[in-house]
Amino acid sequence: MKLAFIGLGAIGKPMSERLIDNGYDLNIYKRDKLKNNDPKKYFVDPIEAVTDCDGLLICVTDDNAVESVLFGDNGVADSLKPKSFVIDFSTISPNKSISIHKRLSKKNIFYVDCPVSGGTEGAYKGSLSLFIGASKKECLSFEHIFEVLGKSINYFNGVGKGQQVKALNQILVAGTYAAVAEAMELGKLLDLPMDDVVAALKVGAANSWPLENRSKAMLIDKHPLGFKLELHHKDLAIAIDLAKSINIDLPIASKVKEIEQRLMQAGLGELDVSVLHRYISGAKKEG
Repeated sequence: MKLAFIGLGAIGKPMSERLIDNGYDLNIYKRDKLKNNDPKKYFVDPIEAVTDCDGLLICVTDDNAVESVLFGDNGVADSLKPKSFVIDFSTISPNKSISIHKRLSKKNIFYVDCPVSGGTEGAYKGSLSLFIGASKKECLSFEHIFEVLGKSINYFNGVGKGQQVKALNQILVAGTYAAVAEAMELGKLLDLPMDDVVAALKVGAANSWPLENRSKAMLIDKHPLGFKLELHHKDLAIAIDLAKSINIDLPIASKVKEIEQRLMQAGLGELDVSVLHRYISGAKKEG
């Protein structure tokens, strides 16, 4: 199976490397000038990258980026083989996924939305959670790709359903990260022995992935990148719009989105979501 990969960001790059390490013949689109001594198959022209491939994997930032990859001025949709497939690991709106699915179906190309969760750690380890907007039966011919990249592989039968589940995921991320951020900052201001406090909290009902994996970063104010604040902000906008479409208010997610906006205005959008803790003491640029 010959594949192409477009989107070498913090998540996409380690995903592509895992596929190569697991024996996949992978063409990689890369905007930068190529290095002749690099053994990977890089292409500066996306159309050349997808030519004669059985499948295209995409991991880019948002609706517009996916639209550009497929249907933009240098879009690859017309260069994909009939009966090939597109797996979109990007987090985009469910409606955009549905629209792309319909457009590619007319070309006899199968599109599946498959947003992921787990950050850069999960991408490197192959332990991502995958939310797949299709049935297992529809994905049988390429399900091994999912097994290489993810530890939790979840099929939700219907295009756009993967994006809907990812929206729920990002709502939960918003609440848990914000709660851990508040607790860590309050504990510091109370001069509590925070290493002991975190160890105690991890054992009880308050435990969460952010407490396990990001409380240390919050306490020392250093933020190794797992998932950019600005990308989570974009994802929350998708979730809130989805809720509005069925007349539901998301007050907690909306508040976190407002806080993220303030932090982004202070120049912190490129940092990990764990930088949320700074809104208590005031947003300051990374020193």
